[in-house]
Amino acid sequence: MSVAGKQPPPAPLERPGSLLVPTWTKTGIALSYDEVSENAYDIRLKLTKEVLTIQKQDVICVSGSDHSANHRTVTLRRQPVGGLGLSIKGGAEHKVPVVISKIFKDQAADQTGMLFIGDAILQVNGINVESATHEEVVHLLRNAGDEVTITVQYLREAPSFLKLPLGSPGPSSDHSSGASSPLFDSGLHLNGNSTNTAPSSPSSPIANEPKYEKRWLDTLSVPLSMARISRYKAGTDKLRSNAFEVLALDGVSTGILQFYTAQESADWLRAISTNISDLTLQNMKMANKCCSPSDQVIHMGWVNERLEGTDSSQLYKFKFLALKGSSFYIFSTPPVSTLDWVRAEKIYNLCEVLFKIHKLWLADDCWLQANLYLGIHQDFDLEDQRPYCFSVMVGHGKSHYFNVELGSELAVWEKSFQRAIFLEVQRTGSKTYMCSWQGDTLCFTVDFALGFTCFDSKTKNVLWRFKFSQLKGSSDDGKTRVKLLFQNLDTKQIETKELEFQDLTAVLHCIHSFIAAKVASVDPVFIDSQSIARKYMYSN
Repeated sequence: MSVAGKQPPPAPLERPGSLLVPTWTKTGIALSYDEVSENAYDIRLKLTKEVLTIQKQDVICVSGSDHSANHRTVTLRRQPVGGLGLSIKGGAEHKVPVVISKIFKDQAADQTGMLFIGDAILQVNGINVESATHEEVVHLLRNAGDEVTITVQYLREAPSFLKLPLGSPGPSSDHSSGASSPLFDSGLHLNGNSTNTAPSSPSSPIANEPKYEKRWLDTLSVPLSMARISRYKAGTDKLRSNAFEVLALDGVSTGILQFYTAQESADWLRAISTNISDLTLQNMKMANKCCSPSDQVIHMGWVNERLEGTDSSQLYKFKFLALKGSSFYIFSTPPVSTLDWVRAEKIYNLCEVLFKIHKLWLADDCWLQANLYLGIHQDFDLEDQRPYCFSVMVGHGKSHYFNVELGSELAVWEKSFQRAIFLEVQRTGSKTYMCSWQGDTLCFTVDFALGFTCFDSKTKNVLWRFKFSQLKGSSDDGKTRVKLLFQNLDTKQIETKELEFQDLTAVLHCIHSFIAAKVASVDPVFIDSQSIARKYMYSN
């Protein structure tokens, strides 16, 4: 397994500096796991910057005339010491074929150069054994005489328990007596029932016979641009053990990729996620060439959204989020053209949303449940088992609850929302909302430079004005009314201003956005110090 890294060149759009990791090129052995049959078979993964390739082993003809690309017929001459020189596993009683599980070095099977671990035995001396039990095949092979002709085909997707780990010769074992088990090796490397006691010549390849080799061959290539990763069984909170699935934009799936250790799984997950992120960054740069400076894409990517109010087993669904210009977009599929941006499922003004981290999974296996922004009531049910969760609170008291696969992704979303909101506040400069109090129709303005202003909607006469620093507190009824507590600079007394809004939540979020942007413009270090996800990343 090899890993090579390369730092991307500096660019206007990039992940936060502390989260930068190199693009990975990586090769390694994994298992392809079938959740229905619960079988797994060996595959090799090749990761490049743009593609994840899955390879499967196959036996190919490398020289000579190959009469049949799939089937090979091989004649074995039983040796006085070592017999046929192979072991087998499997059988019809277990709904798996009989497969060669061991080949012993320098013995009959090995000397032919035409047999391989993973070959399924189809015929023995012309007798079809594809539907035979383990014991029936063992009996045929042991009683076939000194010269045994077998027809085999390499089983590319043999369950991994039928074969030894790659490169492992395996110990010799004596199963010549007693019943043999189809899930354990039945050794045929000892003498069978031979009618000829004279030593037989060793099996060896004939000069004109084809030569075969076992090689890894490309079987599936998954493009990583706009691809997504899932460690969970579809739509549920059930985490796959040391496994995940990669799904391409066009629907091509790797299937379930399972790894031998948690560390291997984590390494591959990070490597693939990094390459997907780099390609997403390239797509953002391309999209931004066609957008005005005020309508740039800040960040986009896949998340899982928890479905609310449903009795189905589908708890989560993939969504594609984007922060672009003045808006926060939610898509079911990524936008690939300019027209796609108006086809989003939901579009919200960035000044009127509130990003909030809910859960992180810490190294000591305990939950950190975080309310990043204090003073905003939220009663999410956090009983699900997914880590790395955040919500985006929008107008009219509604919210979207999301989950990502990695803590680093959560940190990027936190930073990106912060940046996108601050940029929109500075671009907008001010937001004005219609409101009322005691029957009068008023206008309430939040201004980045001036603070808060309330004026009569008809006469435009200013009723009161306060700086951001004068706001000392607030309370609301959770519906339409809010009380704002300001300190008079002259008298030092607290003045209460009560207002009623049609969408109170949007106004409160806007106030928060403007105050946070104001603080960030004065003291950006303070804003960074409040980042829960980034603190988590630093600690790890």
